[in-house]
Amino acid sequence: MLIATSRRPEAQWRPQCLRRATLWTPQYSLQGTRLGLCWRTEQALGQRCQQLTWCSSQLPTMAWGLPSTASLARFCQKLNRLKTLEEPTRETSLRRHLTTLDLTLQGVGGMVGLGLYILTGTVAKWMAGPAVLVSFSVAAVASLLTALCYAEFVVRVPCRGSSYLFTYVFTGELWAFLVGWIVLIQWLIGVAAMARVWSSYLDVIFSYRIRSFTEAHVGIWQVPFLARYPDFLAAGIILLFLAFVSCGGRVSSWVNHIFSAISLIVILFIIILGFVLAHPHNWSAEEGGFAPFGFSGIMTGAATCFYAFAGFGAIAASSVEARNPKRTVPMALAISVGVVAGAYILVSTVLTLMVPWHNLDPDSALADAFHQQGHSWAAFIVVAGAICAIITLLLNILLFVPRMVCAMSADGLFFQVFACVHPRTQVPVVGILVFGVLMAFLALLLDLEALVQFLSIGIMLELTVLTTSIIILRFRKSPPSSSQGPGSPVGTEQASAPEPGQLRPALRPYLRFLGGCRPGAAVAWSLSVLVASAITLDCVLVFGDSALHLPPWGYTLLLLLSSATFLLSLLVLGAHQQQRRQDTFQVPMVPLTPALSILLNVFLMLHLSYVTWLGFSIWLLIGLVVYFGYGIRHSKENQQERPRLMATHSSLKMVPALQPPSQAPAQEPGHMEEPTSP
Repeated sequence: MLIATSRRPEAQWRPQCLRRATLWTPQYSLQGTRLGLCWRTEQALGQRCQQLTWCSSQLPTMAWGLPSTASLARFCQKLNRLKTLEEPTRETSLRRHLTTLDLTLQGVGGMVGLGLYILTGTVAKWMAGPAVLVSFSVAAVASLLTALCYAEFVVRVPCRGSSYLFTYVFTGELWAFLVGWIVLIQWLIGVAAMARVWSSYLDVIFSYRIRSFTEAHVGIWQVPFLARYPDFLAAGIILLFLAFVSCGGRVSSWVNHIFSAISLIVILFIIILGFVLAHPHNWSAEEGGFAPFGFSGIMTGAATCFYAFAGFGAIAASSVEARNPKRTVPMALAISVGVVAGAYILVSTVLTLMVPWHNLDPDSALADAFHQQGHSWAAFIVVAGAICAIITLLLNILLFVPRMVCAMSADGLFFQVFACVHPRTQVPVVGILVFGVLMAFLALLLDLEALVQFLSIGIMLELTVLTTSIIILRFRKSPPSSSQGPGSPVGTEQASAPEPGQLRPALRPYLRFLGGCRPGAAVAWSLSVLVASAITLDCVLVFGDSALHLPPWGYTLLLLLSSATFLLSLLVLGAHQQQRRQDTFQVPMVPLTPALSILLNVFLMLHLSYVTWLGFSIWLLIGLVVYFGYGIRHSKENQQERPRLMATHSSLKMVPALQPPSQAPAQEPGHMEEPTSP
């Protein structure tokens, strides 16, 4: 008979159970003489497989090799697992002493050096010309919308966080890994770019003797995306800071405040003296005009300048120590973005007024501009400001990147070797050495323009995922044990309020076709349509005339359809109930604010070059291989699920298989096969 009487591991007979029940039954059902055997086989095996309720979810394929519905559902649940914050990781016991001014200075210090000394000259010379100030303005608006969404995550997670942690807590495991993977390459390239800029500014002090010496003794390279010459000084700077960080050194908050103050003083000096040396003729048509690269160049510059505002994440690192996070964190984010945006706009204005945009040196634009004007002493002051700003950024990033990789390794999403921490210095030595050497290698070989091209796409995609998560979070019911803001009481939502994700009661008579959906279903579909329509609308706006070669009627039709779909999905989202909490900061005008942020971020990303997209896609593919090859199986959340599944499986009891009345009594209990834990 088909039912074995010996106790075999169920992993051996469970696939045979389904295969025989599926393949043998039709064969014998066509033969009248064997009909009884068919009935007994089908009933016994069917009863046994029904009792093992987890059998179908564990089998990757059915009889014909196709994934079962339960397997697919189980797989999707794994990808969207949420991280549970354990009590030991919550740092609410820290003394809350930081004011809005303290957080603002940290945000300014994290943003000033990124764009002022790295992007201003490159964007002005190769992308936007004097219209770089418009590029910074557009990037500032997009960053402000994203920063407001970021603030809601910061105040809701009561521990030091990053985009990776916020995504893991509120969105899902796969998205968190991708965000962490994107942040990794973003900061690797950012550190390499900062080291090259610092090397260039030091070269200004020595009248470009370092460059001349290297070109004379090493030679000049004419390879695309590689530097004109290997920058050994930039690589040495990174290795020097790497040694300092590996020994447990760190920059205290008062050093950050001092360097931030020096950077602001230098910025004021650049603006004042720059306007004194300004020549409006440099914006004239004879020099190429205000926008020599047109609207496309301005938007490409805005997409690149977005990276200049990536440093507002420094506020999130200290938000747990803020006195009143609900008020201080959003204010610090908004003020710091506004102050830095004003500084970038004024500095880029005086830079292009002092020197024609086509004569700028992108590697050391500000110092070189004063040098061309004959004010070498002013160039030394600019170099001092650049060194102060970049020192703080390099040390903070060299501390942040290995620790983020260490957190991913501790969660099981990355290789465990990177979770090793030195017992005395508490420093992730392996991560610092591996990624520090990789940063030095990038700084040694790659051109600054090639590095800058890859800076913004990562931060924009990362923050777009977070912005989308705000919509998911608002329309999802918050569990009773959800993270509350520091110092906030639990359970401040009104118990009588409708469940988030449900249709608003006042709109149910008018939207009856949505009334039958379970809470959150219509929101999920509407959000998917919103993101898809935003991408379609931006593609039509960016590529409709050039790449797609659409006729006027086709362009107009696609524009109207995508716009109508975007607005309709936005209205459907707004028709559903949201979370209303008084104990924490919430982004105003949801879903409009995050929807506009998504639309603008995608629009800016589409203006980046295809080479940037190609390199970024390759990096994402490598990340997906790492996750599906290692992270999904070694995830800490996956390890915590397995004991629960084993306990559930061991609690299942088998009952005797049903047999027709003509058969003998059921088998003895000793011959029954009991399920064992896999």
